[in-house]
Amino acid sequence: MVKNYSLKTSKNNFLQVSVFFAENVNYDKSLIFVHGFKGFKDWGFGPYIGEYFANKGFYTITFNFSHNGIGDNPLEFTEFEKFQENTFSLEIEELNDLIDSIRNGFFENLKIDSKIGVCGHSRGGAISILTCSNRNDISAIAIWASVSKLDRYSKRQKEEWRKKGFFEVMNMRTKQVMKLGIELLNDIENNSDRLNIENAVRKLKMPLFIAHGDQDLAVPIKEAEEIYEWSDKSKTEFYKMIGTGHTFHVTHPFHNTNPKFEKLLDKTYKFFFHSLQVN
Repeated sequence: MVKNYSLKTSKNNFLQVSVFFAENVNYDKSLIFVHGFKGFKDWGFGPYIGEYFANKGFYTITFNFSHNGIGDNPLEFTEFEKFQENTFSLEIEELNDLIDSIRNGFFENLKIDSKIGVCGHSRGGAISILTCSNRNDISAIAIWASVSKLDRYSKRQKEEWRKKGFFEVMNMRTKQVMKLGIELLNDIENNSDRLNIENAVRKLKMPLFIAHGDQDLAVPIKEAEEIYEWSDKSKTEFYKMIGTGHTFHVTHPFHNTNPKFEKLLDKTYKFFFHSLQVN
């Protein structure tokens, strides 16, 4: 079963949320999937992930960050002004709001003291780490194709960015030119400690699962290797995926799954199954 919610955040924005669950079950373990840059909950494998983990016994939550560019049309970018105003810090705050909503009993069929796992893809992996490193109520984190740093811009790019007031990025799928606002640059420069992924990984107290394709052209696998190097090896599993890229051969619109993506799902499931055991 799928149910949609609109969750008001602490800054009076709204997160569009989809939850996947079986009827008449009171869940004691939940899984939040965090999308990445130019991603959204209904992109490609999003709904498939929701159904997959719900069928495995998890109350599964997918959502859109309020400023990810998706509005009334759940499958296309239309809110370009909001996209331009987005920041990393805002996404961290919103993921915290979503986790807090579980603890406050916002979701039906989910216990407020449920075990929570967080799975983030690409930039969503970084946001997951930065958020969960400062919480003590998360049981485990999985990151797929995650970045190891959020400051990915050269000095020249930043100078041009500040001069223009925006930085242009191309959405290669839709061919839309999308702008990053000066707010994001200010966030990078003013919150370097808060956004330091190495420090956050070193602070993690919960199990960590890292998965990355060796043919990832968007985020090189060396970034996964960096995260693994910073991690507590006794609590970390690193799954190097051979012969696959940033989205594991899954495209949008979603047409079908594939053996390598299914193996990733299976390994991620086993990781969360063991890490979210309820006593």
